[in-house]
Amino acid sequence: MVALHVSGPVLPDGEARDLWVVDGHITLEHQPGAETVASGWVVPGLVDAHCHVGLDEHGEVDRQTAEEQAVADRDAGALLLRDCGSPADTRWVQERDDLPRLIRADRHIARTRRYIRNYAHEVEPDELTSYVERAAQQGDGWVKLVGDWIERDRGDLAPSFPADAFAAAIATAQALGAKVTAHCFGTEVLPMLIDAGIDCIEHGTGLTEDLIDAMVERGTALVPTAMQLDNFPNYADQAGEKFPAYAATMRDLHARRRDTIMAAWEAGVPIYAGTDAGGVLPHGGIAGEVAELASYGIPAEDALGAASWRAREWLGLNATLEEGAPADFVVYDADPRQDLAVLRTPSRVVLRGAVVR
Repeated sequence: MVALHVSGPVLPDGEARDLWVVDGHITLEHQPGAETVASGWVVPGLVDAHCHVGLDEHGEVDRQTAEEQAVADRDAGALLLRDCGSPADTRWVQERDDLPRLIRADRHIARTRRYIRNYAHEVEPDELTSYVERAAQQGDGWVKLVGDWIERDRGDLAPSFPADAFAAAIATAQALGAKVTAHCFGTEVLPMLIDAGIDCIEHGTGLTEDLIDAMVERGTALVPTAMQLDNFPNYADQAGEKFPAYAATMRDLHARRRDTIMAAWEAGVPIYAGTDAGGVLPHGGIAGEVAELASYGIPAEDALGAASWRAREWLGLNATLEEGAPADFVVYDADPRQDLAVLRTPSRVVLRGAVVR
């Protein structure tokens, strides 16, 4: 196989240098006869830290549709996906060299009749730990819980399970070497999960100052899915007549979402970029998610890092393009730190050492 060559400023440090690609890995040693495939700003492969391959708003999709989802992410530069719950068995994606690297969390685990139909294992509190144990063994080191959802009798958001059930489930997963994350819109469920040592919170719109402090102390990560938060008014409108309390809660969470997420960022909560694609949102939107985080006030370079080098390190892959690193990177014609809009138009995408776009 002919070696590849790229040149230009390499993020995150921005130092201009030459990179060669041999057998799917980076080398800094000059390779005679290498094919120059790009020159520009070189960024470690982007990360979508919250998406759902194999899922749409109705449930599991067919294999062709799942492939189209993965290709859309890849072509947008997202070369590492943390799948946060899918009813589809997508292990076949991991066998394809032309599709993004995929970290699976198996299926969502929710309370019976307390989540979107066809999405989750729906269980009762006494079953939660056994299902988490199974998910820890079936996934790739992550388990996805539904922390809260609308409770019809209350007519508003409520925790899916009691605190002791959450605590036992989280301890079980972690004892098996898995990390746990949870969907959380409201406030009530958050202390149960954070106190139990959960590894990550998805959405996090119910965070308060004391809960943010607890996350910082414990190192709990946050993936806000900022573009998904823009849909809260729609969810409120859909439920308004039947569940007015829920509608009011969602509108309130939406109104203060920017202040909430920025308070977490300023306090030092580790924040990563995730699109929540695969439900109502399309795949391939990582550039929009980075831009949305930056619009909250997160500096552009940090918002980009949340979808590249910092997220890769968090998920256990190479954060930088050093000697011997896997050759997963994206090349842009301009510096994305100066203009995040260039993330929408990568000039080259290289995955596992091959030009895929």
